[in-house]
Amino acid sequence: MNSSAKARSAKGIDGFFKISERGSTVGQELRGGLVTFLTMAYIVVLNPLILGYVPDSTGHYLGGGTTEGSGVAAIAAGTALIAGLLTILMGAVANFPLALATGLGLNVFVANAIARQSTWADAMGLVVLEGIVILVLVLTGFRTAVFHAVPQQLKVAISVGIGLFITIVGLVDARFVTRIPNEFGTTVPVQLGPDGHLLGWPVLVFIIGVLLMIALWVRKVRGAILIGIAVTAVLAVVVEAIGDLGTVQPDGSNPNGWALSAPTLDGSIFEAPDFATLGEFNLFGAFDTVEGGFLAAVLLIFTLMLADFFDTMGTMTAIGAEAGLNDTEGIPPNAQRILIVDSVAAIAGGAGGVSSNTSYIESASGVGEGARTGLASVVTGLLFLVAMFLTPVVKAIPSEAAVPALVLVGFLMMQQLTDIDWREPEIAIPAFLTIVLMPFTYSISVGIGAGFIAFVLIKLVVGKVRDVHPLMWLVAALFVVYFAYTPISSWVG
Repeated sequence: MNSSAKARSAKGIDGFFKISERGSTVGQELRGGLVTFLTMAYIVVLNPLILGYVPDSTGHYLGGGTTEGSGVAAIAAGTALIAGLLTILMGAVANFPLALATGLGLNVFVANAIARQSTWADAMGLVVLEGIVILVLVLTGFRTAVFHAVPQQLKVAISVGIGLFITIVGLVDARFVTRIPNEFGTTVPVQLGPDGHLLGWPVLVFIIGVLLMIALWVRKVRGAILIGIAVTAVLAVVVEAIGDLGTVQPDGSNPNGWALSAPTLDGSIFEAPDFATLGEFNLFGAFDTVEGGFLAAVLLIFTLMLADFFDTMGTMTAIGAEAGLNDTEGIPPNAQRILIVDSVAAIAGGAGGVSSNTSYIESASGVGEGARTGLASVVTGLLFLVAMFLTPVVKAIPSEAAVPALVLVGFLMMQQLTDIDWREPEIAIPAFLTIVLMPFTYSISVGIGAGFIAFVLIKLVVGKVRDVHPLMWLVAALFVVYFAYTPISSWVG
């Protein structure tokens, strides 16, 4: 390709993704997409561990037969495939630096609250139905209307809370912070390391990664996060080669090992994908199989929908704020398209047999590296598709090497705190609850719900009912139902 052809090609990419218009470069987008993939590639390893070892009510395992873990390879391939395709779709259609994959928390709920009392096909059918409901809410304008109904300072609080949330995700994934029983037999909420102090070389690798990224960032080194991940990954390989540490076992043995996967390659780097989970769903089967019948199935769909609905709202708001893309109301560009793709992702996750796919806050690591457009998402999606064939390589990147990026990005998102008027309790208290409950409950939806309910309640108490948008009343009421899921489901049962 000659120089003029290259110039036309670059101009075409720049114009389509509005790269220059958003103050970015192709290089920044490529680095951002790579960093986002490295930060969230763990899902290809983790999702099979969550879904592949839970039997349904008939004793069958997802993607396999009656043997525990028999479908793990198929779940890994399906996870990478759906994440890759939908993340590319997000980049191409919505032009937003947001990646999607199987939602953590949602997959645990699908496995333990649905599949155990029905079948895996019935459980995935409910996920598809949940995605269809959300898509209808998007197409009717309801989901976008909710965005506009939320006060701007609450949106800021959501972004800040997510910053704290991804920080604790990074600390927990590196086992820098743990929650286990102490020597008195009681359980402490969180603590330093497994027994009150740090254990093992992997945690040291994580600490070095965090310090390296901070040093590179304050020195304004271009590509600081990517360089930090790469150097930390190499260090992890060296440490494992010398110490042969292995991984922490499910029963807690080998506590000095790596949290998720050891940075080693066992045999071939290539592995042909197995797509046995694709199409493993029964759309209305759960209405007959779950305990409680129709009403119980509807309640399960509602719970999935509400968590997915507001997790995405918080995530896209936070990513847009961190990238400097949100408008004066805190709404990111192409919000309707972002929400449509996210809704389709929920449907695709169920149809692919890998649980609901949703937007990932780890995308903030790519934004921290400079990503501002959908080109970064396209890069991330392509890397997920490649990962289908290179799962041994993906497994060789330990979480300790990638999650330092989450700690640094958490700090960057915390800088928005100054945009909240902390002297005004009517907004400060809901904002406070939103911010602290996200990390303390390990749930974005819980933080958002608590903030919304507190906002509506305070306005009611002080006699400023007219200041509350009608949709805020509706959403607050829905969150009350969400929080009361257990007693309601018991009553239905």
